[in-house]
Amino acid sequence: MTWVLETVPTWIGLVVLAATWRRFSLTPLACGVLALHAIILAVGAHYTYAEVPFGFWMRDVLELERNPFDRLGHCFQGITPALLGRELLLRTSPLRNGAWLLTLGISLALAVSALYELGEWLAAVTLGQSAEAFLGMQGDEWDAQADILCAFCGAIFVFMILARLHQRQLDRLLRAP
Repeated sequence: MTWVLETVPTWIGLVVLAATWRRFSLTPLACGVLALHAIILAVGAHYTYAEVPFGFWMRDVLELERNPFDRLGHCFQGITPALLGRELLLRTSPLRNGAWLLTLGISLALAVSALYELGEWLAAVTLGQSAEAFLGMQGDEWDAQADILCAFCGAIFVFMILARLHQRQLDRLLRAP
């Protein structure tokens, strides 16, 4: 059940991509981010986030107290909706680069993250004892807030670091016949 809950976003995303690809293909950057996020979700679902071996390696190298793989997933929970939101808004609305695009992209990432945290809470209430593997809190009472902060940082990364590359790819995509 935990594996299903953890991979549902990937399956929904694949269905939406397959259904819309001919009419609305995405930039290579958006596809790459989606693929990487899907891999993170699949690996996290396979091991449970707190037990991912790569996370233990990161914990040891960075001298952290907990396995940070869950935080990586939540960063992508900000990166993915911010980048997809940016692409959708620039391609389907009169909105252009600027403060409104930044505000809406970050707000979308935060909304997705908050919705996910509410889903985790609902799973915890519904599943009871078996929810620990799904939640991956690792004893952190502020886990939900830290997860949302990671999504916020991921969204900021999109607009501060990836926006130029994304814009070049969008320009090429929109010029193509």
